[in-house]
Amino acid sequence: MSLIKFNRRFPLFDQMFPDILDTDRLLNEDLIVKDSWIPAINVKENKNDFEIEVAAPGFSKKDFEVIITDDVLTISAENKKITEEKEEDYSRKEFYYNSFKRSFTLPKSIDFSKEINAKYDNGVLRVHLGKLEILKNEEHKKVIEIV
Repeated sequence: MSLIKFNRRFPLFDQMFPDILDTDRLLNEDLIVKDSWIPAINVKENKNDFEIEVAAPGFSKKDFEVIITDDVLTISAENKKITEEKEEDYSRKEFYYNSFKRSFTLPKSIDFSKEINAKYDNGVLRVHLGKLEILKNEEHKKVIEIV
């Protein structure tokens, strides 16, 4: 963020408190960019269905929630991990928390009467949404003549 780096006059102070004067880290990480992780999403349209792929490594299948309300598909996940280490007189406890939520408006061609399924494998969540039989077989294409 800084265009000009300056020489610090008190190197001992910098070693003891390295992050106090680091304005790059302070402005970019802690204050502005909070909860900015959003997983990458791929949407595939096949002849018979739609497939949504969510790249979310580090989660387990019980961490996910996939809900359809009206015409909106919402995929969310929450992962909490707590580790505790004790050695002699020292104790350390660390925790990890990660979550996201993505919503998509579904097209009219989705068949809600068919089974909609999701599978999580190797860090990728795959959601399959079947198409309506009428729309699967017909090609909705109209050629417009240019005059």
